[in-house]
Amino acid sequence: MRAELLQMAADLAHREEPFVLAVVVRRQPASSSQAGDMALITATGAFHGWLGGSCTQPTVVREAQRALAEGQPRLVALAPDPETARRPGVTVFPMTCNSGGSVDIYLEPVLPAPRLVVFGVSPTARALSKLGKAMGYSVVAVDPAAEPELFPDADQVLTDPGRAPRLFAPAHGPRYVVVATLGERDEAAIRDGLAMAPDYLGVVASRKRFAQVRETLLSGGVTASAIDSIRSPAGLNIGAARPEEIALSVLAEIVERQHAAPAVHAKETEADAAETVPGGPTEAIDPICGMTVTIANARHTAEYGGRTWYFCCGGCRERFLAAPESYMALEGAA
Repeated sequence: MRAELLQMAADLAHREEPFVLAVVVRRQPASSSQAGDMALITATGAFHGWLGGSCTQPTVVREAQRALAEGQPRLVALAPDPETARRPGVTVFPMTCNSGGSVDIYLEPVLPAPRLVVFGVSPTARALSKLGKAMGYSVVAVDPAAEPELFPDADQVLTDPGRAPRLFAPAHGPRYVVVATLGERDEAAIRDGLAMAPDYLGVVASRKRFAQVRETLLSGGVTASAIDSIRSPAGLNIGAARPEEIALSVLAEIVERQHAAPAVHAKETEADAAETVPGGPTEAIDPICGMTVTIANARHTAEYGGRTWYFCCGGCRERFLAAPESYMALEGAA
């Protein structure tokens, strides 16, 4: 199982699809899980692996998706008495499995590397490639005159700028584009950059030069709103002068933008795709065990009394259907 999950993780990472690795790091009898048990949860909520009884799965999937949204690891605990299990750094939920044991699970989000696309072969473009790679970006250098020798740190070097928008359109990770052509086909590079729908597009140019570029783009059919989204001069104002300093200021601005944006750029999740009642609830309480269930991807449901009931597992559903009136009465009393 572990080898299969690690291979699946490698495949997802290669396709730049975000996921969460979940590992049991502590357990107390009589939990059916063991330390080291592992599962993989995709951005759509698909669960692969084993972390113990099925009653843990809805909570783990929900918290895994929150870890993806925040881009931060989480440590969760499921315990029969949550109040006694609370401690700093741990988010505690009720354990509803009949075993009565408890389990701590570490959730590690694995996100696609942010992509930095650099147009140009200028010294600033080469400095951006080198520094961007050192900061963990997936770097792509784009220019008709680009050569691997000029960009030894880049992950890809493209000499056909027209390929860039088509090549990166399906990418799941955030995309940051910097045009550092410095007078060589500036307008064409900006058009190619805009076609990528980037999270950031910066142009290394003086205000006077960019004003000229703006007029050319407007006359060529580029909308004013698209041009207004461009950062030029690109970079934070740190008094940068040398190419390396300019690259630093641009990447500092990208980091600022990156931390202000959502962590995950993924395919539409099942929760997003499922059309519940607009403005309606997204979670429900299992009437048997009290566990919170995400409505959009709930696997166990029942129709009774003119409404839909949601359950964490098939066992809770069967118990409800055996005596629904009693549980409805209890809910009304609550």
